[in-house]
Amino acid sequence: MNSTNKIVLVLEYKGKNYCGFQFQINAPTIQDEIEKALLKLTGERIRVISASRTDTGVHAKGQVVSFRTESGLKTIAYKNGLNHYLPQDIAVKASYKVNEKFNVQLDAISREYNYLIYNSQTRSPLFEEFSYQVSGEIYLEEMNRAGQALVGKHDFASFITDYNRSNIRSTLRTVYKAQVRRDGDLVIFDMIASSFLPHQVRNTVGSLIRVGLGKISVEDFQNILEAKKPGVAGPKVPAEGLFLIQVNYPCPLGDYNEDL
Repeated sequence: MNSTNKIVLVLEYKGKNYCGFQFQINAPTIQDEIEKALLKLTGERIRVISASRTDTGVHAKGQVVSFRTESGLKTIAYKNGLNHYLPQDIAVKASYKVNEKFNVQLDAISREYNYLIYNSQTRSPLFEEFSYQVSGEIYLEEMNRAGQALVGKHDFASFITDYNRSNIRSTLRTVYKAQVRRDGDLVIFDMIASSFLPHQVRNTVGSLIRVGLGKISVEDFQNILEAKKPGVAGPKVPAEGLFLIQVNYPCPLGDYNEDL
């Protein structure tokens, strides 16, 4: 039996043309494109595992995936070779050889997402594919007051929808950061958590926008969290404004390598 190597990739991609990361029959996905490129590069049919599943239309700056291969290619060859075969809206930013025990999902200590709100009365041809436009005046101070209620370990059942609930063992999550900031016309929501429920960030942003526009109060937002009922939060904002920024581990990914 041939020995195998475990390889980790850091990916950046634009999610517009894909039905999320995870493989689907008869639908374009990020996973499918990576696996097709690996087949061309190594001649092997390889299954990749992601650290965080992104939904249809969601982008990534620092998605992390792993796979096993019998190929003897050098680490750098996976980055350069895959980028040759991948479509222009997916890129491998880094590649590492890691030890067998490393698990991209279980060893992750947190995931970080950003959501971009384009806060202007006029449209933006540059940002329209990567943000959600809100024309009214947004009060960031109120949004940040509401966001503080999310920090810590809570039951986030209110931030999922009913059809997701059956696939989730627990709706308890730990949030380390939930904060908005302004950069010109962009209002950027940063959220870091141990892991996320399906649509959690997009439903959170939908509720926070209502706070920022003065449609609900900070106390109303806190009541949404405390209700622990699927479907209470929202409305869910569109996917195009959501980015997986990075997946965090106890050590830099390069420190999990074997003798290269």
